[in-house]
Amino acid sequence: MKRMIVLGTGSFLPERVLSNADLEKMVDTTDEWITTRTGIKNRRIAGKGEETSKLASKAAARALDMAGLAPGDLDMIIVGTITPDMGMPSCACLVQKELGAAKAFALDINAACSGFVYCLDVADKYIKAEPDMKILVVGAETLSARVNWEDRNTCVLFGDGAGACVVTGKTGKRGLLASKLFSDGSLYKLLYMDSAPSMNKELACQDNDGSYIKMAGRDVFKYAVRSMDMAITNVLEQVQVPVEDISLIIPHQANIRILKSLGERLGIAGEKVYINLDKYGNTSAASIPIALDEANRLGHIKSGDLVLLCAFGGGFTWGAALFRW
Repeated sequence: MKRMIVLGTGSFLPERVLSNADLEKMVDTTDEWITTRTGIKNRRIAGKGEETSKLASKAAARALDMAGLAPGDLDMIIVGTITPDMGMPSCACLVQKELGAAKAFALDINAACSGFVYCLDVADKYIKAEPDMKILVVGAETLSARVNWEDRNTCVLFGDGAGACVVTGKTGKRGLLASKLFSDGSLYKLLYMDSAPSMNKELACQDNDGSYIKMAGRDVFKYAVRSMDMAITNVLEQVQVPVEDISLIIPHQANIRILKSLGERLGIAGEKVYINLDKYGNTSAASIPIALDEANRLGHIKSGDLVLLCAFGGGFTWGAALFRW
């Protein structure tokens, strides 16, 4: 049986660092307030020439290099993002152009913070049909372009960056063992972002005061912990793997309290939950692949390890994926 395996990982972050001390000068907040409530100390902010597609392409190049492949080897490019460079073409098409991956077809997936897990699940379906495909899966965001910098409850949370992996099919015990996706559009008002104002007055949203992230933090917290716990339990039950066998959980890097609560609900030791949001903040669809690449390159993931990815995001969307590395 051929399973989807990861051939290489990569990530890329903007140069500019925005610290909590910097934010103290911008909004009514303090380093202590941000750290206590979120666990975030710094985040990266994109500058000139660091659009989402550019960050994605640089992360992709690093993943291809680790995989030992050239852009021309790719058959498909999937980018998870809610902050593409423009409405059309897709960010994935721009990545294809940037890389010179002429053979690949390309598409974006909008699943907010769950975007990378959604992309992996889609890639797996293609590989089940055509196991020799080489697919580039990317999560990339420039959330700094979609934040209200006067709202201290949201502007302290988000950062920019990109992560990527190259996947294909291979016979053996390694690879994606199970994945499961969920969504609940009835709760979208708890975490959403308006689009640009409509040019059709009949379709114009009357309360659209800006294309930036709006969030009811306390409600999101409650749903996030419960939903990720449910997704993880579902995936583990599919393959009859007990939670104590998991080598490493790489969750969406949203909030330290969410991650600690999730670990407690699962009964997972803290050292098994990979956390880097103190350095990068919440990078939405980019957070899991950035953390995956970091953990991979630091040697925290070894051959045969059971690695669990899980995410929750606006939509609501959530899901989990289990790999044997």
